[in-house]
Amino acid sequence: MNSHLRTALALAAANVPPLPLRAGKVPFGNCHACKGNACGGRPNMKTAGPCQCASVCHAWAAATTDPRVLTSPAWASAWRKAAAVAYHPGGAGLTVLDLDDAAAIAWAREALPATRTVPTTRGEHWIYRGAMQSANAVRPGVDIKSLMSYARYLEPGNGTMTALPDAVRALIVKEPSPVRSARGAVTVPVPVRGGGCPHRTPTYLARGIAMAEQRINEASSAVHTTVYRTFLAVLSAHGRCGCLTDAHVTRLFAAAQAKGESPRHCTDAWANARAALGV
Repeated sequence: MNSHLRTALALAAANVPPLPLRAGKVPFGNCHACKGNACGGRPNMKTAGPCQCASVCHAWAAATTDPRVLTSPAWASAWRKAAAVAYHPGGAGLTVLDLDDAAAIAWAREALPATRTVPTTRGEHWIYRGAMQSANAVRPGVDIKSLMSYARYLEPGNGTMTALPDAVRALIVKEPSPVRSARGAVTVPVPVRGGGCPHRTPTYLARGIAMAEQRINEASSAVHTTVYRTFLAVLSAHGRCGCLTDAHVTRLFAAAQAKGESPRHCTDAWANARAALGV
């Protein structure tokens, strides 16, 4: 038994579905029956496990924890030719943050909770408990490998694996494009009308701001989207009557930044919400 197969069986025993990689860190090609996805692909591409043929097919979807498949004659040729072992993080309920350089590592150390880390050729893999959608280039030098993806197995790593944080999930949330003024800057609006709200009491406004802060604070995922929708709700209720003050906006921005949002994200989300409502 070669070393790659031994590694794969050890991963499978730990309920981590492995697969062989050929030179260049790429999966083996589909078998003749599945070439060009002629078979129609696997019925359920969100879970690990081989397709109906016995060969190492469909890249990450070939990953399996079944030792009978891993040691089968159909897989033997792939293991003999394998250059490395990979695994399907999402199939094991994991997410790998692939940090490709020193700058990406520095960002992660500043912005994210510590977790198990594995050194790579140029950077590090940060491994969290919890699966999510995979995505490439979520920020400079950072890829997310989880569902429907594979990561190269290098070593067990160091440190205690922690739960997948909202800050990582939020990296794939698409925000509306920033709305810029004619001079290219976005500013937090200052009320142009004086006096109190003509249709809401001060108590209602105070309660509304407090509820908005709570909604942001309790966001467990998709923080970018939650912040934008909360800003939209506040402006929908009070954006046209001039009752919002800089103090109210500052409170909302502070709640968003406490969840990991940058000042620029807050300003852009506020500007987008204003533009959507025409206020």
